[in-house]
Amino acid sequence: MKLIVYAIPVFFILIGIELLIARMRNLSYYRFNDAVTNLSCGIGSQISGIFLKTFTFIGYTYLYQHSIWKIQDTVLTGVLLFIGVDFFYYWFHRLAHEISFLWGSHVVHHQSEEYNLTVALRQAALQGAFSWVFYLPLAVVGFSPGMFLTIASLQTLYQFWIHTKLINKMHPAFEYVFNTPSHHRVHHGVNPKYIDRNHGGTLIIFDRMFGTFQVEEEEVVYGITKQPKSWNPVYVNFEYWVDLFKEAFSVKSHADKVRMMLKGPGWKPAELGGVEPMKDVSYATFTKYDTDIPAALNYYVLVQFILVLAGTTIFLNTEMKEPFSGNILLKVGTALTIILSLVNIGGIFERKAWVPVLEYVRLIATAAVVMLLVKSSANFYAISGTVAAIALASAVWFTTFLPLFKTTNTHAEVYAG
Repeated sequence: MKLIVYAIPVFFILIGIELLIARMRNLSYYRFNDAVTNLSCGIGSQISGIFLKTFTFIGYTYLYQHSIWKIQDTVLTGVLLFIGVDFFYYWFHRLAHEISFLWGSHVVHHQSEEYNLTVALRQAALQGAFSWVFYLPLAVVGFSPGMFLTIASLQTLYQFWIHTKLINKMHPAFEYVFNTPSHHRVHHGVNPKYIDRNHGGTLIIFDRMFGTFQVEEEEVVYGITKQPKSWNPVYVNFEYWVDLFKEAFSVKSHADKVRMMLKGPGWKPAELGGVEPMKDVSYATFTKYDTDIPAALNYYVLVQFILVLAGTTIFLNTEMKEPFSGNILLKVGTALTIILSLVNIGGIFERKAWVPVLEYVRLIATAAVVMLLVKSSANFYAISGTVAAIALASAVWFTTFLPLFKTTNTHAEVYAG
């Protein structure tokens, strides 16, 4: 995980470069609300990972300690582990698309209807709670936890750059072995011929071996077949599961309840209308979810999101140190404050009626948490004064937008070509 945290500045530099190139070429690859939601989901995933990593790492370490033999960390075993990690990632990823309950742990990554580098960071908060089980055979075989974490992080880092439309197809030899932007664009498509294809992480050879490979042909339409239609990162993480369980508990047959969990996403018994046929889609006519707020309010969101991002980066780099290491309540409180901020940013995009009250609460809570964190610092008064001034200025600035939250203005727009 630390490798990914250290790579965050590089991610944002590359996102900035992609955005600049797209603007210079007059390409509509980015929408502000979509990009912020992608990054918000990424922050949520990193925050939840702080609390999940302990349990997942303990499980892997326990099996490794009780394995019959231990494999030495060498260049050769590193290459073998790399192939092993990619192999088990392929099967988790494939089954996460083919088993409805598992799809709920991965669907967030596919919800964006754009395709740019911010989509790479749009990860589900609880995916790690499911995916780690698939890697346990590597612990049983005897690959060390340290080497596993390093290789798994490198595999994750590799997948960042393939989330772009700026790179077309690459050399055929490279495309045959490795996952590329072209291959992964297919994976994110809702075109019927593209659904559930190209599950590879770093390598594409397992898709070729197991019959899930599809070359990029027609223009890709991005997203999922049933959009959550929300910019709220908490809602989009759990909306699919809530709907799945609600429908499953409504059917009479217990066998059908189980089938709804284990069959492919969208499978329904006859009493719920059965499986709906796939609908053909066209990029020229596809309707994307969007909402409209004034440019001035977008600037407010941008400033608040930058502050949240800066605070999150500090938190991720210090959560193992004081004062967090000895105070789980402070760690949880800080995490919840960050999540609250992201939820409210999503609410601002949607102009929800509950936003104004929660925004003032958020500003006060954020200032209070920061003051608690620095209470032992020699610069306590300077930092506290600065934080209080930022919170007060933000509150005054936000107050100018209050009339906008008396009515909502959510609409869908058509983006063609």
